[in-house]
Amino acid sequence: MRRHPKLTRFSWAIPLLVLIVVLLMASGTLVHLLTESWWFTAVGFGSVFWTRIRWQVGIWLGVLVLYVLFLTLNYCLAVRFTQDRPFVFRDTPRGQELALYLPSLVRYGAIALIAIISLDGAAKAAGAWETILKYLNPTSFDQTDPIFQQDIGFYLFRLPCYEGLQQGLIGLLGWTLLLCLAFYALKGEIRLERGWKYFITGQVKAHLCVLLAAMAFILALGFWLDRFNLLYSPTGASFGAGYTDVHARLQAYWMMGFVTLAIAILFVISLWRSGFSLPSFGIGVYVIVLVVVSGLYPWAQQKLVVEPNELAKETPYIANTIGFTRRAYGLDQVQSESFPAESAIDRADLQANQSTIDNIRLWDYRPLLSTYRQLQEFRLYYRFQDVDIDRYTLDNDYRQVMLSGREMMYSQVPSEAQTWVNERLKFTHGYGLVMSPVNRVTSDGLPELFVKNIPPESSVDLAIEQPRIYYGEESTSYIFTGSSTPEFDYPQGDDNVVNQYDGGGGVPMGSIWRRLAYAYDLGSLKILISNYFTERSRIHYHRQVQQRVRQVAPFLALDDDPYVTVIDGRLKWIVDAYTISDRYPYSEPLGRSSEVQAILQGRTITDLASQGSNYIRDAVKVVVDAYDGSMHFFVVDEQDPVLNTYRQIFPDLFEPMTAVPEAVRAHFRYPLDLFKIQAQMYRAYHMANPEVFYNREDLWRFPTQIYEGEQVQMEPYYIIMRLPQETQEEFIQISPFTPVNKDNMVAWLAGRSDGDKYGKLLLYEFPKQQLVYGPSQIEARIDQTPEISQQLTLWSQEGSRVIRGDLQVIPIDQSLLYIEPVYLRSEQGELPELRRVIVAYDDQIVMRNTLEACLEAIFGTASAIPTPAPSSEEQPLSPDTTTVSPDIANLIQSALEAYETSQDALSQGDWPAYGEAQQRLQRILQQLEQTQSSN
Repeated sequence: MRRHPKLTRFSWAIPLLVLIVVLLMASGTLVHLLTESWWFTAVGFGSVFWTRIRWQVGIWLGVLVLYVLFLTLNYCLAVRFTQDRPFVFRDTPRGQELALYLPSLVRYGAIALIAIISLDGAAKAAGAWETILKYLNPTSFDQTDPIFQQDIGFYLFRLPCYEGLQQGLIGLLGWTLLLCLAFYALKGEIRLERGWKYFITGQVKAHLCVLLAAMAFILALGFWLDRFNLLYSPTGASFGAGYTDVHARLQAYWMMGFVTLAIAILFVISLWRSGFSLPSFGIGVYVIVLVVVSGLYPWAQQKLVVEPNELAKETPYIANTIGFTRRAYGLDQVQSESFPAESAIDRADLQANQSTIDNIRLWDYRPLLSTYRQLQEFRLYYRFQDVDIDRYTLDNDYRQVMLSGREMMYSQVPSEAQTWVNERLKFTHGYGLVMSPVNRVTSDGLPELFVKNIPPESSVDLAIEQPRIYYGEESTSYIFTGSSTPEFDYPQGDDNVVNQYDGGGGVPMGSIWRRLAYAYDLGSLKILISNYFTERSRIHYHRQVQQRVRQVAPFLALDDDPYVTVIDGRLKWIVDAYTISDRYPYSEPLGRSSEVQAILQGRTITDLASQGSNYIRDAVKVVVDAYDGSMHFFVVDEQDPVLNTYRQIFPDLFEPMTAVPEAVRAHFRYPLDLFKIQAQMYRAYHMANPEVFYNREDLWRFPTQIYEGEQVQMEPYYIIMRLPQETQEEFIQISPFTPVNKDNMVAWLAGRSDGDKYGKLLLYEFPKQQLVYGPSQIEARIDQTPEISQQLTLWSQEGSRVIRGDLQVIPIDQSLLYIEPVYLRSEQGELPELRRVIVAYDDQIVMRNTLEACLEAIFGTASAIPTPAPSSEEQPLSPDTTTVSPDIANLIQSALEAYETSQDALSQGDWPAYGEAQQRLQRILQQLEQTQSSN
């Protein structure tokens, strides 16, 4: 058939045009890869970047060649088998004209389709670089599953690769079959008028039979792989393979695999037979087996065998779920102890635990953040993102503190000053931080600040030598340093102090070629034409600390709460990074129930729940310098097989625990998101007995409390305290538990952070035969205490907003204290003030101005405790070892109560009551003076 002359004349231009389009489409990607390589080199992880790129490019090229060769080979075979047959078209003038174009259109269409399918398959395969590298670098868990006796590492590192390969081959064969069928249809080789048995014949039939046989064989392999997915079955009495899965669905997969394999053989046999009778018979049998064996048989097994005797049948499988879930979430390492919850502490016990008392957190992070912003932001463009909790040894005292970094938020700069120069060259960094102890309050009800102002002023032995924050939680845009115009540093009176960056952060971009690359990559011509750039200029991007870490290690899940620390005079962020998986057999996924997703809030936890994650480890601590952005990935869990696989893949990325400086190690804390996840899973998985677990006899929940008038879930909280049976205080995280549908407290979980105890979990269980008040019960008792409820109601009616802070349950020896701060905030203001503290112990509930006043009201004054007589081997600290008489102690307590009454009246504007209280206070002080003189 004669080709159309115009099509022949310009056919050479089509490949050239395609090449130009591909180059234009790829140019952005190539330039971006170039700039990213500069960035990875600048941060010291160039080997990580090139490892990923080499494997991604290698996989992409390999799969691209495979797809192109396989698809082209089959297309060429189709062409060869039908070379003596013309394309089918209508015998009309229009059809005759179409006949001139059709061969070329089909040929170029096939080339385009092969290219698109191949590029898509190569891109998907390149995205699986992590799966392939984990397959090539597996680490054994030294533990096997109970059904197939495979090491757990097989499911995390091997099986995903097998499944991906099987799905990729099915996709390749499917596209090949569609391509060949379309071509044969255009050639008129598919003739339905012959009947369904003979609608394809000859070499065309042989070609399609081979493809169908190959597809059936790959599908049979898929059934073999699907057996392992029974270990993630959600249909039984517990998560994982249950009785029906093992005794019905497993056999169904075997049978379906054999039937599918038989169909593949029948397609091969049909090469030497006419018609499709054998494969058609096999497909009919396949459908019957699929319905009966995969559908009816498991259903009958479940309804007739399992459900009438479910507990007996499912007990060993429930035990599997309990054991594997506990191991997957690290709950098998929880150390459980009894906690008697006695009402047996006195003032001497409080003094013995004075460090715990001194570190009780009176400031809730929510009102404190508002207070920080009102007192210490100074300018619109500064912003405190959140409040972090940490501990420091300050003036030789181990203290719990709250702190927040003062970051730059350029969007708050007045719109008249929002220029490209200001955004990229001037307003480049935040400055300093604010720090306050958790328990100190000024006379105005505001936090006492250890570190404040700009430049930082410290009232403790904590120096901040480099306060600038170029990398933080709010640093989301790129900026330039080393330009000819100085950077804004901080305001000072009516002027501004300026600074030139002298750190090693950022990517050097002094050459015109680098400026050209970044101008193209970021879509900004100003980068190329600006006269402010010098040879010392550097570009800083990926400045948000979590994004920065994720750019280097996207395979790690990051905690929602990076926290700022002061280490050796520099501000450093610490990011908790987890290794995760959704392939741990028999382990219940985090997001299996909607209840989990409703209770556990936070972006990271939500992401893990949506991904079906069922394995997590506190594997890595990433330390990011706020000034130069340098990152250190410190290994925390040396035994984690998942992390050890990544360490084999990226040997230059991670640093061992032995390399952690002691000053950095002192600020590692039990991760917040991990603790929430473990506490959530432990609600059910503390029940080790399968029967108890099946009946949900002892299911726990998180307690609730009142916050701003609403019942909210109680969050875990950090505290410095001395655990029972321990000799010194430590920094821990606590979460109480209450039974489902009840409010009394049954246990509390503690995550430890200090020294060699880091990462250990302790569970303290209360006696089940006695009532231990839960937080909501304490809240109810507070509301039922007339003098407290009346006072809170009165404040609310006087234009103030009452905020009841976090209720904390504080263990002291073998007893419990309940502490709740109360804040006042004007309806028109944003400056909460701490005005009262509520303490509950046993059957007593008091509200006073200070925590110490509350403790004195319940346990008496500290001065009333007799001083122990020195032993014969000790020298007395003071010649005066006499005790205070009961009369004096009573007068002191009366004076304190009169003072508190006067302050209440003053805050309410009740001047007659204030004057009366002051007169009573004066009389008591006179009596105290007379009594002391007579003694």
